[in-house]
Amino acid sequence: MKRRRPLRALRRRMRRQTTRVRSVLLRRFFLPRRKGRAAVLRYAAVLDGQTVNLHARMPHWVRPDEGARIELRRRGRRLATAAKVYTDHDGGVAMDAAILLGQDVNGLPLTPGRWKIRLRLSRGLRRRTLPLLLVDLPVPYGGPTRPMEASAATGARYRLGRSVTGSARVTFSPPRPSAEVVRVHVTHSQIEVTFRVVGGEPEAPWAEFVASGRRLEADVDRFDGGLWQVSVPLHLMAPRRDHAEQWDLVMCSDNLRDMRLGRRLHDVRNPGRVFAFRQTAVTPVGRHPMLVLPRYTPAGNFRIQCSPMTEAA
Repeated sequence: MKRRRPLRALRRRMRRQTTRVRSVLLRRFFLPRRKGRAAVLRYAAVLDGQTVNLHARMPHWVRPDEGARIELRRRGRRLATAAKVYTDHDGGVAMDAAILLGQDVNGLPLTPGRWKIRLRLSRGLRRRTLPLLLVDLPVPYGGPTRPMEASAATGARYRLGRSVTGSARVTFSPPRPSAEVVRVHVTHSQIEVTFRVVGGEPEAPWAEFVASGRRLEADVDRFDGGLWQVSVPLHLMAPRRDHAEQWDLVMCSDNLRDMRLGRRLHDVRNPGRVFAFRQTAVTPVGRHPMLVLPRYTPAGNFRIQCSPMTEAA
């Protein structure tokens, strides 16, 4: 682990240096030579993890009544969606487009890899294609939310980037297999967790509740809508000492890697605070009273805290 940290730091420095060099080349060499022959993006972002939003300034010779569409190209394949060219508030000509990506959400059916983004203009019988220049890469914003890193529906990842000459492109990466918590229900006798599996279909799954030195295996039931549910009696999770015990929930199967249940497909910076649960006091049969608090770690992993009930509590 100690050897890996310097290597990761070195890679980050190299990426930052490469980005700076490419930015200088773009602004000083490629951009002046492509001015007037390309549309310049003033805004480009993937807002909800699966929709690319574009706003571009058009060259002076483009007319606002031209037909427009966005084309995504990769290895001979072309996918197209509508765009709008219009007169902006300052009298110039601008372009707006919202591109829904992903066949599962009725968007463009991208395949993994980098896709070039082009603007196709038409007026009468005349057809012209313009590159879209991405001068500034999207910058993460502050606040309680952050940009979606993956689609909340499918887990697919779409990232905006640019070529060496500044042409915009979008990179599609398949979803990483993950187990996402949907509902949690605590009763006086057991805890039930409903979840869905993104990026894969588990075969013969089961669940394991894991604490320090303890492991409970539980069956997983299949429900409609691609949901799964697991439950475990609370008396089996009662703390054996006078302090709290932390239980992690892991989904296992015959074909996928073991996955900790969590909540990661969202845009909040503090899942533990935003997706907070109520602490419940229970008295399992044959056990002392205890407090049960489901929660999320800063990394989004699901965890169940079982604490002995004291007089102060």
